Amino acid sequence: MLKKALFAATALFALAGAGHAADLKEFRIGILGGENETDRLRNYACLADHLKQEFGFEKVSLFPAADYDGVIQGLLGGTLDFAELGASGYAAVYIKDPKAVTPILTTQQKDGSTGYYSIGLALKSSGIKSIKDAKGKKLGYADPDSTSGYLVPLTQIPKDTGMPNDKFFASTQFNGGHENNLLAAYDGKVDVAVDDSSGLGDFKDGYTSGTFRKEVDKGAVDPNKLVEVWRSPLIPNGPLVVRNALGQDWQKKLAAFFTALPEKDHKCFAAVEGGDYKGYSPVKHDFYNAVVEVRKAAIGG
Repeated sequence: MLKKALFAATALFALAGAGHAADLKEFRIGILGGENETDRLRNYACLADHLKQEFGFEKVSLFPAADYDGVIQGLLGGTLDFAELGASGYAAVYIKDPKAVTPILTTQQKDGSTGYYSIGLALKSSGIKSIKDAKGKKLGYADPDSTSGYLVPLTQIPKDTGMPNDKFFASTQFNGGHENNLLAAYDGKVDVAVDDSSGLGDFKDGYTSGTFRKEVDKGAVDPNKLVEVWRSPLIPNGPLVVRNALGQDWQKKLAAFFTALPEKDHKCFAAVEGGDYKGYSPVKHDFYNAVVEVRKAAIGG
């Protein structure tokens, strides 16, 4: 079972070649689905430039997957070298192959914490003020491998409603990632959408980070038309992971590079992470033990 505070406790690309870890002329980054591809590539472009300058890579390839599983399979299959995963996505990789990747860092919120929340958002005009008001309504999920957009709402909303989600709501549906899920609620296609959020700062800004913040910053949603109707226990921020075949030396080099990034180029750091964070913090597998166990119990690998 999840504890009260969670944080306490198809190959994608056929690009892998023999000897890649030895020369590492190309560095391959997987980018989770959830936001439109153009925005993801634009936000990561500065990171690719910094990596080439820092390590002399001939090429830094960015692979924006259509969904979370694309990145998961790329890491498992050895066609990706690095990615930032959600806690549930990391759990999926670990359950399938505990030796595939190593988590090196996670993000720190502005208050120094290393957790975030799943929040439920609804249109203010819907009259829904709490999750209990949404009985018999439509619930929107983000992605089957999302922590805040599926695993946590799946297991934690029933603690507030007293019923499994498929019984409490008239229907549930996946909307193809966090951005699409929030927009589905904003456009009235679902009554409540669950998405990731720091839960810190002002609601009118979309909080300090997360999908809600990204959409407010882009002008895609007006926060005055939305209301938060549910909030989860604290969830561990997802890890930056490195494929183990690259070796510990590269894990250390990349950990040092990303740790320095917020001060070196805060604008790039904010673009990659999608909001206002303090920086990165070292993390190990043990930080995600609870999420691994919850995923095993709720949805398997």
